[in-house]
Amino acid sequence: MAYSYLLLDIDNRGVAHVALHRPEVHNAFDDKLIGELTQLFEQLDKDKAVRLAVLSGNGKSFCAGGDLNWMRGMKDFSRAENIADSKKLSGMYARIHNFSKPLIGIVHGAALGGGSGLAAVCDFVIASEDAKFGFTETRLGILPAVISAYAIEKIGISAARAYFISGMQFSAAVAKEIGLAHRVVPQDALNAAREEIIHEFLKAGPEASCKAKQLIRDVAGSIASKATDVSVIAIADARISDEGQEGMDALLSKRKPKWVA
Repeated sequence: MAYSYLLLDIDNRGVAHVALHRPEVHNAFDDKLIGELTQLFEQLDKDKAVRLAVLSGNGKSFCAGGDLNWMRGMKDFSRAENIADSKKLSGMYARIHNFSKPLIGIVHGAALGGGSGLAAVCDFVIASEDAKFGFTETRLGILPAVISAYAIEKIGISAARAYFISGMQFSAAVAKEIGLAHRVVPQDALNAAREEIIHEFLKAGPEASCKAKQLIRDVAGSIASKATDVSVIAIADARISDEGQEGMDALLSKRKPKWVA
């Protein structure tokens, strides 16, 4: 299948290289990219020739989160339509989180909001030294809702309280410290680090890798399934709230939101 917003290459080792491809908006996702990512990871999970996947971003950034123009348009949706749309976003993260094979994330530039959420659903994350992370939604008057379960599992409650509530950005070094990234390298060393980690993952038996990933879920449990309904409603309501609309409009208009100004 041809994709509009994704680049896909499966090499002869069975490594699927997936790149977000909306570089003009720093790979921010809208409904079309959400649908394509969901469908692609479903396809890769079923493809027996694929042993692992690598997720990256084409252009200057990994992923700047949700497309503000797309989210701002939710004000014209009914609440039922907004919740249905939010379920698609939640479904995308669930599909990637539940990908049965190893998933390596390569993060450079901005990984903000939903971009940090994508990092949270990867099994191993390599970040460039200049990468910027952040659960920045509260600075837009909205919430890191559908990504919250995956992020909290990764970084813990203490870091979530620090970065969810403030919305502040943080460096790749801090991302490694709190568990969102596993290795930090200079920008020009990303490719070499990617190949090194792919090589390490391919040393494991294909079936054993998948079973080990499932074992972690079975033993540790997951708050994701419990949080889905709450988080979907939370983001649906936040996006169309007065504060959410003001925050997104302020950023698009390159001004400070009213609560700052």
